Amino acid sequence: MTDKASRRTIFYQGMRDGIPIALGYFAVSFTLGIQAKKVGISVFWATVMSLTNNTSAGEFAAMTLIGVGAPYLEMAVTQLVVNIRYLLMSCALSQKLDAKTPFFHRFILAFDVTDEIFGISIAYNGKLDPFYTYGAMLVSIPGWALGTCLGVIFGNILPAGVVSALSVALYGMFLAIIIPPAKKEKTIALVVVISMLCSYLFSILPVVKELSSGIRIIILTVALALLAAVLFPVSEATLSGETGEKSSDSEVLSHGK
Repeated sequence: MTDKASRRTIFYQGMRDGIPIALGYFAVSFTLGIQAKKVGISVFWATVMSLTNNTSAGEFAAMTLIGVGAPYLEMAVTQLVVNIRYLLMSCALSQKLDAKTPFFHRFILAFDVTDEIFGISIAYNGKLDPFYTYGAMLVSIPGWALGTCLGVIFGNILPAGVVSALSVALYGMFLAIIIPPAKKEKTIALVVVISMLCSYLFSILPVVKELSSGIRIIILTVALALLAAVLFPVSEATLSGETGEKSSDSEVLSHGK
């Protein structure tokens, strides 16, 4: 199988894995579109905003600040705090990439580091092939923008119960990302459960509950990742085995086509 054919197969695999994310994005961004209309943002600019900014919490925060006429500096600081967790995700993805990955690939990948894209990219067996993430981006970004667009246009027409039900899709999307690797690795399942418990405790305990959600996520991510790395280290041999397994899977898919 040629390198070009292999990359095409990996790209299609990314598109396939990105479909559930796109559906979840569509449902969630629909409510974002409703919020955009409430603060007076047009269909065009709301859609452009979602095409260039794939961050639900960041966009919701921005629209809230736009609605109250907040200054640019306040908006910038708010976005930094809300989205600072992506710094950690980007660092993790940089370690997932091959050391020889060109800068322009890293630059493009950095554009769409979201919770969900990060989830499937970091779960990729072996070193991450940028074309896998590109495939997921190709379907997820339009899904997010389309949901925002239609939310602005039709949001006020749908019953409130229907709009509220759409947001449930986001949780289903996260389950779709978490469950498959958790079924294969009991360690991952344990870390997920501990993460959920700690996240709940951080939302009710004094002092820490006053922190922004972005800061809480960073604290938990660093602490739990460090704990898991110490208690359940992954050997280089295991990573090498995963790379070989991924190559075999790609060849099977290619021959199947």
